[in-house]
Amino acid sequence: MRLLRHLTGRHRTTVTNRTLGLLLAFNAGAINAGGFLVVHMYTSHMTGFLSLVADNLVLGNMTLVLSAIGTLWAFMSGAGSTAILVNWARHQHLRSGFALPLLLEAVLMLLFGLMGAITLGWRTPFAVPLTVLLLAYIMGLQNAVVTKMSSAQIRTTHMTGIVTDLGIEMGKALYWNRSGTPRESQVHANKARLRMFASLLGMFTAGGVVGAAGFKYVGFIWVVPLASILLALSLPPLAADRHRLAQLWRARRAPAPAEDAPARR
Repeated sequence: MRLLRHLTGRHRTTVTNRTLGLLLAFNAGAINAGGFLVVHMYTSHMTGFLSLVADNLVLGNMTLVLSAIGTLWAFMSGAGSTAILVNWARHQHLRSGFALPLLLEAVLMLLFGLMGAITLGWRTPFAVPLTVLLLAYIMGLQNAVVTKMSSAQIRTTHMTGIVTDLGIEMGKALYWNRSGTPRESQVHANKARLRMFASLLGMFTAGGVVGAAGFKYVGFIWVVPLASILLALSLPPLAADRHRLAQLWRARRAPAPAEDAPARR
């Protein structure tokens, strides 16, 4: 319980950031790959959706332009929701700032698992089913959580930056430092970063395999175990804040004080 509380708590360390990042990379890989089998889109891949907007503006296919804009909007809305929740918790001196968006993500994933087949038929103003917008919103939520907790050093929902950083460190590791080169001028790989990027890539890939297999052979309900992991991560810090949250709830529900009646003349 204490370990889980530290993983999503307010005070961050390199170890907790890396551990949570690995767990969330697995989750993102599972949702991204599994979601592709359902909606035929990688809903964490915003670069692709921006390219979709550009291509179809030229081709005149406004339906695809609208669908890409809707998905981008949903992803950004998820990231914005995380920013609101984390900053609100910080101003209220809560320890569960990073747990709140993860709890919201877990709840939405449970809804997706239970109602995903139904929402595939729900149309939206953006020419894509509600399921697509929901998955993009979830990915935006999660990516912003990891970005804020690690000061933008870790990403979990897309691997372009991770693969780039991994390639840089590999190139530094293979660099030939000529004999006689001063030590301060030598090129050396950062082994800790190399291990972290390789681990994130591995966990995302493993999550993708598990997610794709689960959606193929089990169906939408496969996200329930994934949502349970997020619940396990988010509930301990919220439990630690339960008294403070109860105080905030009571203060919000309390009636506003009546203004003083004007004095009689």
